[in-house]
Formats: sequence, C-alpha cells, structure tokens
Amino acid sequence: MAYQFITYAVSDRIATITVNRPDKLNALNDATITELGEAIEEARNTEEIGGVILTGSGKAFVAGADIAELSAKKPREVLALSRKGQEIFGRFESAPMPVIAAVNGFALGGGCELALCCHVRIASENAKFGQPEVKLGTIPGYGGTQRLPRLIGRGRAMQLLMTGEIIDAAEAYRIGLVNKVVPATESVVDAARAMLKQMIANGPLALMGIVETVNDGQDVTLPDALEMEAERFAELAKSTDMQEGTKAFLEKRPPQFKGA
Repeated sequence: MAYQFITYAVSDRIATITVNRPDKLNALNDATITELGEAIEEARNTEEIGGVILTGSGKAFVAGADIAELSAKKPREVLALSRKGQEIFGRFESAPMPVIAAVNGFALGGGCELALCCHVRIASENAKFGQPEVKLGTIPGYGGTQRLPRLIGRGRAMQLLMTGEIIDAAEAYRIGLVNKVVPATESVVDAARAMLKQMIANGPLALMGIVETVNDGQDVTLPDALEMEAERFAELAKSTDMQEGTKAFLEKRPPQFKGA
C-alpha cells in the first residue's frame, strides 16, 4: 500500500511504521491518523509479521496534533476526530503482536498519547514527553487522560496533565513512562529492534495471550482478572506451541514455535 505521510517497511518479521512529516515535526493531521490505522491493520493482517516498531522521522517522534488543522474544525468535527484517533490508536494497543514505540525526539500531545498505546516505549536520551494541551485551553483527546494515569499513577499524571510540563527521557524513565533510555549516539530503532527480536522468539500465541489478558484485566476486579488469566493459561495448554515449548525445555534445545 502506498502512503503519503508515513513509511512502512518489513524486515526479519518486523514491520517498522515511521511517521514522515519532518517539516511539521510529524504533527498528526487527519490524513496521517488515517494512514496509521491502515498501516497497523496491514501489520496485524500479515501472518509473517511478528512485531511492530513505531517511530518518527527527523527530530520528532510526533510533536502533537496539527494545530492549524485542528483550530479550523467545528466542535462536532473535533468530536469525530477524537473518536477516530482513539479507535485507531487502540489498534496499536490491541495488536496481537508486540508493538514498541522507538521515541527518537519530541513525543508531545497526540505523540505522547500514541506512544502510550504501544506495549513498550524505548526513548533516545534526547526525547521529550508531555501533554501540553492545557496550554491551548483543552485536554488530550486521544486517550491521554486515561492511559497516562494507568501507566504512571494518578498523582504524577495529574501533574503532567494540569501543568502541561514537558519532561526529558531520564524523568520519563524515572516515573515509568518509558522502559529504556538509549544514548543519543545509539539508534533507538536498533534498540527497539533488538528487544523486539527477543520478544518474537517466544511463542506467538503466548504473546497474543499476554496482550489480551493484560488489556482485558485492566477494567475488571482482581478476582475476575485472575479468572481470565487461568482460562487463557488453560487454553494455551491445548496448543501445539506449549507442548513444543515444554518439550524443548526438557530436551534442552531451542523451541520451534508454529503459532498453533
């Protein structure tokens, strides 16, 4: 599929989606959000892809929404855009394979929200994070008010949301917003690729089960979440992959997973 505002490349079972509007610091306009949805669907529907890296070109991951476009929209159009963005960002969060955000620069506003939807976030030490929407007289519209507190805790999230403060990668790591910080002299995409290779060497059904169980368990009681875990654990016991994994462990050899 041809894209205008992103690039899409596949290598070694890994799809790399790059937001590519460097002249706009990769700001998210309506068309770019649409293309992100198409790209993650392409990855999700391609059997040989085991994982996804999401990154940005130039100095930014995604510096936020396209304010010029946003300011011209009427309230009903803003509502539709918010719902559309939430749905498309959610496709990254619910992807049945690991999705890593390789944050190479500014991840502000919608960019921070997009990173929050990925399963893991790796940041260059030059990266910056924040939800500065309050400075524009509004709030995040793509899930930031909900995912940020779930990730870093209510108090820290309220501080970032209400001050509009921008933090560096070291602080983002300290509060649990990112999983790893990479020196500026190293490629954050290469670091993401290395971690992703480690992940996709494991059973694909198990990876899918982890995504589903963690996501589904967020909004139910602990007893209900534990029951979900037990049921999926039992389901995987029926799989060829678990049989192969346990057999390979006992035979002291690498497993050969088939996703079945």
